[in-house]
Amino acid sequence: MGSKKYFGLQGHALSRLQTALIVAPSFILFGYNQAGIGGLITEEDWVKTFPEIDTVNATKAVKSQRTTLQGFVVAVFVIGALFGSLSCSYSGDRFGRRNVIFFAAICTLIGEILEASAFGLPQFIVGRVITGLGVGQLSSLVPVWQSETSGAKNRGRHVVLDGLFICLGYVLESWIDLGFFELHHGPATWRVPIAIAAIFSIILSSSIYMFPESPRWLLMVNRGDQARDSLAVLRGLPQDSEEVQAEIAGIEHSLEITAAGGAKLSHLLKMGEDKLAYRFGLCILLQFYQQMSGSNLISVYAPILFQENLGLSSEMSRVLSAGALTWKFLSSFLAFVAIDRFGRRAVFIVSGVGMSCCMVALAVATSFPTSNRSSQIAAGCFIYLYNMFVPIGFLGANFLYCTEVAPLRLRMAMSSISTANHWAWNFLVAMVTPIAIYSIGWQYYIVFATIAACVPVSVYFLFPETMGRSLEEIDLVFKRSPSAWATVQFEKSHRGINLIAEPEGKGDMEAKHEHVDL
Repeated sequence: MGSKKYFGLQGHALSRLQTALIVAPSFILFGYNQAGIGGLITEEDWVKTFPEIDTVNATKAVKSQRTTLQGFVVAVFVIGALFGSLSCSYSGDRFGRRNVIFFAAICTLIGEILEASAFGLPQFIVGRVITGLGVGQLSSLVPVWQSETSGAKNRGRHVVLDGLFICLGYVLESWIDLGFFELHHGPATWRVPIAIAAIFSIILSSSIYMFPESPRWLLMVNRGDQARDSLAVLRGLPQDSEEVQAEIAGIEHSLEITAAGGAKLSHLLKMGEDKLAYRFGLCILLQFYQQMSGSNLISVYAPILFQENLGLSSEMSRVLSAGALTWKFLSSFLAFVAIDRFGRRAVFIVSGVGMSCCMVALAVATSFPTSNRSSQIAAGCFIYLYNMFVPIGFLGANFLYCTEVAPLRLRMAMSSISTANHWAWNFLVAMVTPIAIYSIGWQYYIVFATIAACVPVSVYFLFPETMGRSLEEIDLVFKRSPSAWATVQFEKSHRGINLIAEPEGKGDMEAKHEHVDL
């Protein structure tokens, strides 16, 4: 039954096709639509169509007002994404992973059509909000679906691909924008680049039902037979195999534990035996770091940084921006290699240190006048170097970690709220950046440098390693550790031990002993 339903494929072959037809379009849409306006707002026909946000020909008296409105038009996409993410806390568990992904794909398609056909700012804003709604749902739900359908061994690589495809979306948008910019005149300079995103929405919406639903969600809604069929196809094993039965038993055990205490959103703010407040705090902090370390600043506003902050020409700014985002895409492969080899903690720490150092250097370089050619070159180099460090830990691994540390019955809620937090800070950066660059210049980078410097410290003391463990084992790491502060040490001392197979009493005794030592 499974083989007919899923292309006649199973196991790794099916997983690769899932990546190509679902994961890639979802996160290309994320990157493409998020970066899609930054490079268009100085186009000749764009300025004619939307004179309310024309900062190119604006006098000094009205430039500040138009800059604020321009920031809002860019950021309104994020408002939709914020509500889209939050909605998944209910819809993801109520309607299933695949149904919500399909709905999100349709939202992005409708939004892109409205944007590309807009002749006034109100229609364009509505299109941006609807597109954002769909992208927000995809950013929250697709990593959960991936985590729940992937095995423990390669789960990191599967989900880190999200960041790689986000970067690919940025790259495609940058080069497509540059290509149509060379036309110089006419609506094709901005309408066609926006409309091209619809291709990925169509691929996603037409493919999603060709893949199996999450076996964990199926068990959660008491559809055990379908869950076994789904898991068997995903693992490429018979339904009655020992491995499939053991994984099903582990998921059922995790559901029984969480069901005993219920699954209410209010529990996320309480510590309890499962340390839910601690786990929720890790997710919130990680998504805060992702935005407030400057990632979105460089990705969305790269053409503006090169043109207005460094004083380069419009064409050269677009060329350098596209090159910087291409370099970011290539650097994403570092995370793909490192995530399941060195672990989640290592990539977060390396990424945080690198981002902080680059932001400090960027602040210094841009503090010189734009006539200083040496400082211009240095600033450009540090933008490229920054784009090497970001994807190592904060363009996929952050979404992965949030789905890993969440218990099954609250995984969708925890993922959606933490991702909504990501979009809230994203909105702040998108809204403030045009004004900040215009008013305080180089000092703006100091904020991001300071926040990025907090990443390695907090990760070292608070974030336990999740590499190589099943989602059910990760749940037990938090449950059996004696306290939030001792969780990292508890996980280190139990690395390589299967906590599901280990008697609970033994783990608890060892945890208490470790707590005394700490």
